[in-house]
Amino acid sequence: MSASLLQRSLSAVWHPCTQMKQHETLPLIAIKRGEGPWLVAEDGQRYLDAVSSWWVNLFGHCNAHINQRLREQMEKLEHVILAGFTHEPVVRLSEELAALTGHALGHAFYASDGASATEIALKMSVHYWRNSDRPAKTRFVSLAGSYHGETVGALAVTDIALFREAYAPLVRAAATVASPDARTAETGESARDVAIRAAAELERFLAEHHHETAALIVEPLVQCATGMAMYDPEYLRRARALCDQYEVHLIADEIAVGCGRTGKFFAVEHAGIWPDFLCLSKGISGGYLPLSLVLTTDTIYQAFYADEVARGFLHSHSYTGNALACTAALATLEIFRDDNVLLANEQRASWLAQAAGPIAAHPAVHHLRQQGMILAFDVEATPGFARRFHAAALAEGILLRPIGNTVYWMPPYVLDETLCAWLGARTLAALEKALAE
Repeated sequence: MSASLLQRSLSAVWHPCTQMKQHETLPLIAIKRGEGPWLVAEDGQRYLDAVSSWWVNLFGHCNAHINQRLREQMEKLEHVILAGFTHEPVVRLSEELAALTGHALGHAFYASDGASATEIALKMSVHYWRNSDRPAKTRFVSLAGSYHGETVGALAVTDIALFREAYAPLVRAAATVASPDARTAETGESARDVAIRAAAELERFLAEHHHETAALIVEPLVQCATGMAMYDPEYLRRARALCDQYEVHLIADEIAVGCGRTGKFFAVEHAGIWPDFLCLSKGISGGYLPLSLVLTTDTIYQAFYADEVARGFLHSHSYTGNALACTAALATLEIFRDDNVLLANEQRASWLAQAAGPIAAHPAVHHLRQQGMILAFDVEATPGFARRFHAAALAEGILLRPIGNTVYWMPPYVLDETLCAWLGARTLAALEKALAE
């Protein structure tokens, strides 16, 4: 059955971010079920999902609480058009998220995926300036190495060469400024010094280009897809002040780093600031259903509140505010609250750090770093390392997908001390094997 399923998948399914020809030598794995942090293949092999299935799963696969809430909701309402209609799950989710920001961000606009949330924030920013009689503010600025999605609008603020070059004719590229990536520290510099230096470059850019710039978009504290580049929160504090000074919106892309990944529910909380737009997706539904949203301020909202249709926000998705996805998100927030997850994650993060100790001592490993439940390290290795390591990790029973020569852990929030230690030992074994090949 498994061989037949794999062949059917190769024939019928075009897999994402994948050179399909590679599956001639690296076979697909057919997953039959999930159990907490484990994925169980059709042949019975178990894999620890150490990347949360592309950073979405927070509380393990087939979580009993989320399952129950979804069963209850399916008996009531699965979906309804959100234009002209509303329902309890979307209203309550919006209220609870606003409360988590202290009502600094009190209006939620919904979509289905992270790139769509990015595009909503970008479009909303430009439209705000148009409604405010400042139509020249149509450009964006992002950080070097940034990633904000792969749709055409989101690619404009994504600085990953592989994506930008492939679709360059379609993209209106944004400007980029220096990343505050702490790995770029010069001799004697701290991570905070790097952040201050990068913020100075941002200030120079805004001083010259603020008249045409609508927004700055950043991934707070961790630039994930560029190789888990981590930086000091001082950059966010200075970026917020500069955006206020030069009348430019600040967009916080928390699609990957939100929902507790960095140690607080929202990564921007580490800096004590709030953006003008905050994008959420991935973990917000616990990894169950496609859901994304943009939270924004009352000032932004009021600029669209008028009699003229053209002043309204002209954007929609068929599944906007889907009742089942919102229910999964509400169940996710219940787990955060009832299980005191953020406090428990402090202990889990320390277990991960301990487990990574032997890895940090490896001579090929550099820049081991951690921000909450995200841990990463860079490996000095020959080309093709990522593919070799991925295969070696699967042989050790772990799902890990390096980004170039950067290996990272971003596991669900259900690992205990024993499992963290096991993850560390198996990762080290996979590293040794990949380096030896």
